[in-house]
Amino acid sequence: MAYNEKLLRLASDEIDRRKRQAEDDAEKRHDDFASKCPELIMLEDKMKKSAYGLIKVIGMGTDAQKYIEKLRIENLQAQDEIKRLLKLNSLPEDYLEPKYFCSICNDTGFHKGKLCKCHLELLKQLSYEQLCKSSPLTVSTFEDFKLSYYNGDSRIYDLMSRVFSYCKGYAESFDLSSDSICMTGETGLGKTHLSLAIAGEVLKKGYGVIYGSVQNLFGNVEREHFGRSNDPEGTTEKMLLDCDLLILDDLGAEFTTNFTISTLNNIVNTRLLTSKPTIISTNLQISNLDEKYTRRITSRIIGEYRILSFAGKDIRQQRFAEKLGDG
Repeated sequence: MAYNEKLLRLASDEIDRRKRQAEDDAEKRHDDFASKCPELIMLEDKMKKSAYGLIKVIGMGTDAQKYIEKLRIENLQAQDEIKRLLKLNSLPEDYLEPKYFCSICNDTGFHKGKLCKCHLELLKQLSYEQLCKSSPLTVSTFEDFKLSYYNGDSRIYDLMSRVFSYCKGYAESFDLSSDSICMTGETGLGKTHLSLAIAGEVLKKGYGVIYGSVQNLFGNVEREHFGRSNDPEGTTEKMLLDCDLLILDDLGAEFTTNFTISTLNNIVNTRLLTSKPTIISTNLQISNLDEKYTRRITSRIIGEYRILSFAGKDIRQQRFAEKLGDG
């Protein structure tokens, strides 16, 4: 899965914070207990001396094994005494140990040389939060998509029912071999809603998702390309090329230049060549894409993307009429 450097750093910082918090809390519990029970310090000093005593093993020859066994017994006796003190104070045996957020990796973020499950979950959560900042993801779910808005015409209702079922199935079975999608149709027909509903479900599976309007995303790429960005990351284009699922919203609404056309061509071609799924939504019909972009881009989309045509009446206007009726 591809996560940008900023997210990776945020996740690493949070894991470090968890570890420090767990160990700081353990140290506070230790100090509080030691103030009530000074015997703890004496027992811990005894354990430290046993550990330091192992240094003497070097050069002891045949007497080394007996000395190691003596130290081991002393250490175990000290540990048993500490457990006894804790029990006398009605405290659990692990009271003095750090209570890590993740018991698998002890808040290191890694397990057996790989990212721990807690690390992956945190990356997924941060991705979700980042997406929510720039989109209405929290209200754009499959459960909230109402087919009743398409009831006026049976043909349109059947079409949108198929579109809805396809998008839901796409999200449920998503993997890195999933098709790319181009959603076309007039504004207010549910393209953004369904693309964000897909994004939410794909994020839950642990994949890296980037969502944004073409205007904003390509604007970032252009500023970074020409050195007009204060963002030290400077990796927007790399993120768009590398993420598991890229959602480009509102293609065609941006101010078209040779640079934006070149950027779109690079993203479409590169992601197809690397078999990375992309979802594009546009208010333009496929036949009109040639007028705004190049035939080369249009042919790749027509030939390689699953085209989903949206139809019906503007849902926003229907909702507005409903509110007026309720008033």
